Amino acid sequence: MEAKAIAKYIRMSPRKVRRVADLIRGKAVGEALNVLHFTRKAASEPLEKTLRSAIANMLNLEGSSKVDPEELYVKEIRIDEGVTLRRFRAASMGRAVRIRKRTSHIAIKVAEIEK
Repeated sequence: MEAKAIAKYIRMSPRKVRRVADLIRGKAVGEALNVLHFTRKAASEPLEKTLRSAIANMLNLEGSSKVDPEELYVKEIRIDEGVTLRRFRAASMGRAVRIRKRTSHIAIKVAEIEK
Protein backbone atom coordinates (compact mmCIF):
# COMPACT_ATOMS: atom_id res chain seq x y z
CA MET A 1 0.00 0.00 0.00
CA GLU A 2 1.30 3.46 -0.80
CA ALA A 3 0.23 7.08 -0.59
CA LYS A 4 1.58 10.30 -2.05
CA ALA A 5 1.61 14.02 -1.42
CA ILE A 6 2.41 16.84 -3.82
CA ALA A 7 3.52 20.39 -3.03
CA LYS A 8 3.49 22.76 -5.99
CA TYR A 9 5.01 26.17 -6.69
CA ILE A 10 7.55 26.09 -3.85
CA ARG A 11 9.59 29.28 -4.23
CA MET A 12 12.98 27.61 -4.31
CA SER A 13 15.08 26.35 -7.18
CA PRO A 14 14.82 22.60 -7.86
CA ARG A 15 18.59 22.23 -7.66
CA LYS A 16 18.63 23.39 -4.04
CA VAL A 17 15.67 21.20 -3.09
CA ARG A 18 17.19 18.10 -4.75
CA ARG A 19 20.31 18.41 -2.57
CA VAL A 20 18.18 17.89 0.54
CA ALA A 21 15.85 15.35 -1.09
CA ASP A 22 18.79 13.07 -1.81
CA LEU A 23 19.41 12.80 1.95
CA ILE A 24 16.08 11.05 2.61
CA ARG A 25 15.48 8.98 -0.53
CA GLY A 26 14.74 5.35 0.44
CA LYS A 27 14.95 5.91 4.21
CA ALA A 28 12.45 4.95 6.89
CA VAL A 29 9.92 7.68 7.64
CA GLY A 30 11.07 8.25 11.22
CA GLU A 31 14.68 8.58 10.18
CA ALA A 32 13.78 10.82 7.24
CA LEU A 33 11.80 13.20 9.47
CA ASN A 34 14.71 13.31 11.89
CA VAL A 35 17.19 14.12 9.12
CA LEU A 36 14.95 16.86 7.71
CA HIS A 37 14.30 18.40 11.10
CA PHE A 38 18.01 18.82 11.84
CA THR A 39 19.19 19.77 8.34
CA ARG A 40 20.16 23.43 8.19
CA LYS A 41 18.86 24.14 4.70
CA ALA A 42 15.79 26.17 3.78
CA ALA A 43 14.57 23.34 1.53
CA SER A 44 14.15 20.97 4.47
CA GLU A 45 11.03 22.82 5.69
CA PRO A 46 8.78 22.28 2.62
CA LEU A 47 10.14 18.73 2.25
CA GLU A 48 9.30 17.88 5.85
CA LYS A 49 5.83 19.38 5.46
CA THR A 50 5.17 17.36 2.29
CA LEU A 51 6.48 14.16 3.90
CA ARG A 52 4.19 14.63 6.90
CA SER A 53 1.29 15.15 4.48
CA ALA A 54 2.13 11.90 2.67
CA ILE A 55 2.19 10.03 6.00
CA ALA A 56 -1.20 11.51 6.94
CA ASN A 57 -2.59 10.53 3.52
CA MET A 58 -1.39 6.96 4.11
CA LEU A 59 -3.04 6.77 7.51
CA ASN A 60 -6.34 8.12 6.13
CA LEU A 61 -6.63 5.66 3.25
CA GLU A 62 -9.38 3.05 3.26
CA GLY A 63 -8.24 -0.17 4.88
CA SER A 64 -5.10 1.35 6.29
CA SER A 65 -6.17 1.13 9.91
CA LYS A 66 -3.57 -1.61 10.39
CA VAL A 67 -0.73 0.55 9.09
CA ASP A 68 1.91 1.50 11.62
CA PRO A 69 3.67 4.82 10.83
CA GLU A 70 6.96 3.26 11.95
CA GLU A 71 6.64 0.65 9.16
CA LEU A 72 6.70 3.24 6.34
CA TYR A 73 9.57 4.34 4.12
CA VAL A 74 10.11 6.98 1.43
CA LYS A 75 9.52 4.96 -1.74
CA GLU A 76 9.91 7.79 -4.23
CA ILE A 77 10.74 11.46 -4.02
CA ARG A 78 10.68 13.62 -7.13
CA ILE A 79 11.60 17.28 -7.47
CA ASP A 80 10.38 18.84 -10.72
CA GLU A 81 10.83 22.33 -12.06
CA GLY A 82 7.78 24.58 -11.85
CA VAL A 83 7.08 27.85 -13.59
CA THR A 84 9.81 30.47 -13.65
CA LEU A 85 8.92 34.00 -12.63
CA ARG A 86 10.80 36.48 -14.79
CA ARG A 87 11.79 39.81 -13.32
CA PHE A 88 14.04 42.58 -14.59
CA ARG A 89 16.76 44.51 -12.84
CA ALA A 90 18.42 47.72 -13.94
CA ALA A 91 21.92 47.29 -15.32
CA SER A 92 24.61 49.68 -16.47
CA MET A 93 24.13 51.96 -19.48
CA GLY A 94 20.34 51.83 -19.33
CA ARG A 95 20.08 48.09 -19.89
CA ALA A 96 17.84 45.61 -18.17
CA VAL A 97 19.00 42.19 -16.97
CA ARG A 98 16.59 39.28 -16.56
CA ILE A 99 16.30 37.62 -13.15
CA ARG A 100 14.76 34.14 -13.09
CA LYS A 101 12.96 33.22 -9.89
CA ARG A 102 12.54 29.47 -10.09
CA THR A 103 9.88 27.31 -8.45
CA SER A 104 9.71 23.61 -7.63
CA HIS A 105 7.11 20.86 -7.47
CA ILE A 106 7.71 18.22 -4.80
CA ALA A 107 6.13 14.74 -5.05
CA ILE A 108 6.69 12.18 -2.29
CA LYS A 109 5.44 8.58 -2.18
CA VAL A 110 5.51 6.55 1.02
CA ALA A 111 4.90 2.80 1.22
CA GLU A 112 4.94 0.01 3.75
CA ILE A 113 8.18 -1.84 4.34
CA GLU A 114 7.73 -5.29 2.88
CA LYS A 115 8.55 -8.11 5.23
